[in-house]
Amino acid sequence: MFRFLEEKFVPVAARVGSQRHLVAIRDGFITIMPLTIVGSFAVLINALPIKFYQNALDSIWKHETWTQWGGNVWGATFGIISLLLSFCIAYHLAKGYDKDGLSAGVIGFASYMTFGTFGEGGLTGLTTGTGGIFIAIIAALLSAEVFCKLSGNSKLLIKMPDGVPPAVAKSFAALLPAMITIGLFALIRTIISAGFDIPDIVGTFYSTIQEPFMGLTNSWTAALILAFIPTFLWTLGVHGANIIDPFLQTINLPAIEANLLALEAGKVAPYIINKPFLDAFVNMGGSGTTIALILAIFLIARKNKQYSTVGKLSAAPGIFNINEPLLFGLPVVLNPILFVPFILTPMVNVSIAYFATKWGLVPAATIAAPWTTPPIINGFLVTQSWQGAALSIVLIVVSICIYLPFVAMANRVAKTENVEIKQ
Repeated sequence: MFRFLEEKFVPVAARVGSQRHLVAIRDGFITIMPLTIVGSFAVLINALPIKFYQNALDSIWKHETWTQWGGNVWGATFGIISLLLSFCIAYHLAKGYDKDGLSAGVIGFASYMTFGTFGEGGLTGLTTGTGGIFIAIIAALLSAEVFCKLSGNSKLLIKMPDGVPPAVAKSFAALLPAMITIGLFALIRTIISAGFDIPDIVGTFYSTIQEPFMGLTNSWTAALILAFIPTFLWTLGVHGANIIDPFLQTINLPAIEANLLALEAGKVAPYIINKPFLDAFVNMGGSGTTIALILAIFLIARKNKQYSTVGKLSAAPGIFNINEPLLFGLPVVLNPILFVPFILTPMVNVSIAYFATKWGLVPAATIAAPWTTPPIINGFLVTQSWQGAALSIVLIVVSICIYLPFVAMANRVAKTENVEIKQ
């Protein structure tokens, strides 16, 4: 089975994982990750559900005054997330083609703006915030493709004298491709608005496609799929998290924003599944909940020299959810014994965490903590509750119980092989 998958499936998965458009989307989201974390923690400071904390700050300043700080940070992060993505994704795609990334990013931003909806005070919040993410991604990818094609045409290149500064020469070299690209997107916007009577393209797309799509992914079945795909690909040596990350990020930021807004309004968070949820309760130690595998090795495989050595070396990075040393050193990749618990454990954990959240035992994940945040602490931060930390502990114990018999089996196999070698 592994031979068949390695020959037929792995090459396809590897090509998908290195596909430049998916890489551009992934790198675009990674670029703005610090801003999403900052925005999440700003809202946490504003809406921390501790009465003593809220009352203490209210006694120092008016509630509307001291919460302005968090609101300002929110406006500078989540409030302009689609604008940032339109630039970053176009930038990274152009760099993938070895073209002028800065010009492509600016053109991607402008191309997305041709679809923007303007209200009395300027662009609507849906256009600048998470409501426009899907259109921002599409506009960034298409505009970068058009720009890269046009910028390779010598007939559209305006050459400047040698003495002109490089920045000026680059801007003039991108002038005609920029005019054509932005003009094309503006024409498409005009045709859609006039021909189909859709003045608010972003709002219409959000209500008819993006929001229902997010609802479809917010189910137990979707949670199982999102837990299965990365680990299955990892068992074949393909970085599964990188492949699924572009898809996950498109639903992640809108879900986090919706949860945060619901939290501020005193309502129940509507979305269970998002990246903080998966990082806190499924990817503890890395894909496959491998923090439990390390602990299982320390419990029953200390006399297995290979497992013990790799376990010790993997413990420190594993605390911060980096598990490549374990996956390739043990190895877990193409290991017929460990691939079963490696895939099974996240699916069990995501099921427990999903229903614990759905039944109200644990608050929904609303804070985008750094993915390197250690387990248990991560559970506390993303849910802003001790219940989140307790759930992380329970899931680690469950995961150890799943891994133990397989680690014991691998230990017995190793002992048998050592006896055969000595004989």
